[in-house]
Amino acid sequence: MPEVQLGATTIRSHGIAVARIHIHDWLILVLLVVIEVILNVIEPFHRFVGEDMMTDLKYPLKGNTIPLWGAPIIAVLPPLAVIIIYYFIRKDVYDLHQAVLGLLFSVLITGVLTDAIKDAVGRPRPDFFWRCFPNGKGVFDPVTTNVMCTGLKSVIKEGHKSFPSGHTSCK
Repeated sequence: MPEVQLGATTIRSHGIAVARIHIHDWLILVLLVVIEVILNVIEPFHRFVGEDMMTDLKYPLKGNTIPLWGAPIIAVLPPLAVIIIYYFIRKDVYDLHQAVLGLLFSVLITGVLTDAIKDAVGRPRPDFFWRCFPNGKGVFDPVTTNVMCTGLKSVIKEGHKSFPSGHTSCK
């Protein structure tokens, strides 16, 4: 990376050069976004949920308090505002670029790791009964006593993503 020159290094004067130097970083960010999308599309592991386990999974089903797209916005916008304010004070495009890259990497890596663990573990949410049986009548395999869900596939899919909590990773 070229040395920082004294004086203002604005987006207009040095922005393209800085982005070109870090093109690999931006490509990795795009790859992380693709992985995140794939992790939200694939079906998570369906852990065994027996009839006797349903007593702990009968919490009422409520809508999401924060939509899927809301958490990244909450995680990115406040720090991004601070970064931009700092840029207007210092007029240093190198600091701006590194701060934005660091913020995006931290949010995307956290999201990818959290969703990968959620998909691999497949732990049912506390409201799994109502996701699986919206009519309130449980249906179980007579041989294995495993659940035979009758609810919407997308709601059931999200019902298998309890651990780790998305709140702890701001996702």
